[in-house]
Amino acid sequence: MKSFGDVVESVETLSMEDQEELLSILQGRLCERRRAELVKEVKAARKEFRTGRCRPGLPEEILREITQ
Repeated sequence: MKSFGDVVESVETLSMEDQEELLSILQGRLCERRRAELVKEVKAARKEFRTGRCRPGLPEEILREITQ
């Protein structure tokens, strides 16, 4: 596996157009990964709610609970 520095150096050898396309591809993939993570977190939160492991609350109540 290449190190981060090796990858950066390799990218620098690409043309500007190829670098821009690579950037676009990476941004799209990062968005997809973030979206997938968010979906997993929402599903887990809904499951916790359904099973009674959490309850709805006002923001003030939640902040009070986490700062105690």
